[in-house]
Amino acid sequence: MIVLIVIIAVGVLFFVGLYNAMIGKKNNVNNTFASIDTLLKKRYDLIPNLVSTVQQYMKHERGTLTEITELRAKAVSGNVSDNQRVDVENKMNKLLSGIMVAVENYPQLKANENFMQLQRSMNEIEEQISAARRTYNAVVTDYNNAVEMFPTNAMASMMKLATRNLFEIPEAQRKNVNVKELFKK
Repeated sequence: MIVLIVIIAVGVLFFVGLYNAMIGKKNNVNNTFASIDTLLKKRYDLIPNLVSTVQQYMKHERGTLTEITELRAKAVSGNVSDNQRVDVENKMNKLLSGIMVAVENYPQLKANENFMQLQRSMNEIEEQISAARRTYNAVVTDYNNAVEMFPTNAMASMMKLATRNLFEIPEAQRKNVNVKELFKK
């Protein structure tokens, strides 16, 4: 009888330990995502200023500026899941980096004081977002491992926990930089 009680007690402790571990990992992902959310809010507040400043100069990039505005509206609407939000952010990063590259074609824009201040602010926020994304991806990887690996996957299945998306680097940023070309400018 004592052996049966000990086996049941160990089983309950094991179950409680797995449950608490999964809740901890889920909450850690949510907390890290909330940190990114705060930084993205700062970015969203800057985007309308950046778009209106750049619009004056970049008439033929209007489609890109419109898409950035639409993505911003979708992201701040609150009507998207966390995974959809990650996808929106990945698209937004690609478009914003494209604008910064396109700016090279507009010397008068590069000399504009308002644009320079916005660009510095955007660069600072992008660096903070990048650091927060690295943390988020590490936390999500740990969480996803728990959701997919035995024995925690059984607990995750009972709790109806699913894997989460990672923030990804746009393909353009994966390419090697041609330093020789940079020095020719």
